Amino acid sequence: MPILCSSRFCHPAFTLTLLPAVWFGFAANIVMAQNTKPDWQLWLEKSPPTPEFSAPATRAEWEKQRTQIRTQLWLLLGKLPPRPARPEVQTLKREDRGDYWLEKFQFDNGAGATVPGYLFLPKRAIAKSPAILYCHWHGGQYDNGKEEMLRAEHTPQEPGPVLARRGYVVLGIDAYCFGERNGQGPGGPKEKGGAGEMTASKFNLWVGRTLWGMILRDDLMALDYLVSRPEVDADRVGVTGISMGATRSWWLLALDDRIKTGVAVACLTRYQNLIEQQSLPAHGIYYFVPGMLNHFDTEAVIALIAPRPVLMLTGDKDGGSPLGGIQIIESKVRPVYKLCERENEYQSVVFPGIGHVYLPDMWDKMLVWMDQHLKAAPAKP
Repeated sequence: MPILCSSRFCHPAFTLTLLPAVWFGFAANIVMAQNTKPDWQLWLEKSPPTPEFSAPATRAEWEKQRTQIRTQLWLLLGKLPPRPARPEVQTLKREDRGDYWLEKFQFDNGAGATVPGYLFLPKRAIAKSPAILYCHWHGGQYDNGKEEMLRAEHTPQEPGPVLARRGYVVLGIDAYCFGERNGQGPGGPKEKGGAGEMTASKFNLWVGRTLWGMILRDDLMALDYLVSRPEVDADRVGVTGISMGATRSWWLLALDDRIKTGVAVACLTRYQNLIEQQSLPAHGIYYFVPGMLNHFDTEAVIALIAPRPVLMLTGDKDGGSPLGGIQIIESKVRPVYKLCERENEYQSVVFPGIGHVYLPDMWDKMLVWMDQHLKAAPAKP
């Protein structure tokens, strides 16, 4: 009888009895491989289920639910240090830029960091002006930060000067790890960029809070300063930004009713859909809030904005904002606006064939939206 293999186990009798078992085992493995679910699905199925969000039957029930969701959001962000009623701000310089003033300022955030920012003040204002809190993007460009307001790099025009010339007071700060704060984290000046962002995230998790919560806390301190300025009409304040700036915008709208409207560009992300698309790398570590999917997904956060007007502008090819998630958010949030009798105040425009960019058409829509909702008398809720 011939030997069928060269292995030291290939005794003729062994070969005859082993081959069928090996063959059928291999065939079984092929069948199992064909039936295996994708990793994202297995991870989600074996995780605690995310409760489904839906609008209740009445406005009164929604107001109760809204309070519960907002309270839970603050808990998820962690044990954030209390912020003062008004930050102590130092004005470092004031420049005459022709039709507007540019002030550079800084404040101590009370949590170990100095926060620098820019304030644009229109000269032609004859009364208190509407104001916009501008949130810069991420893009891995840690040296940019608030300088984005002075450039037409990620936006079709320079946000600060253009908005100031339209009559808005505009304020923006460097978020943690960006601009002048790049290299100012717990890892020291040699640890910059993504490494510094990772260390800042780790530090905050160890002390029971999130980097995302601290970023938003600084933004809210900036808002505290903005509404305290004598040039500003505190009843007419909006927020806007692209990418990370967009996410900051709709989270801030959800957390603070002082912001009357907002425009978020290129970052309307539903987290479960992001997992399904295996696109978690599209967002940095700063973005993740532990435990959030144990309570709700993005639609619950967006719903907190109601009944205030908000405009979302997203490309359908934006890998960080899967289209299916955008559609679910709209289907869940619009009924809340309808309860509030403000159904048309939630607008989400999806641009076909467009990725993670700020189109001139998006820019024009943002300007028109801000003029419509901040230059007119504020509507009563």
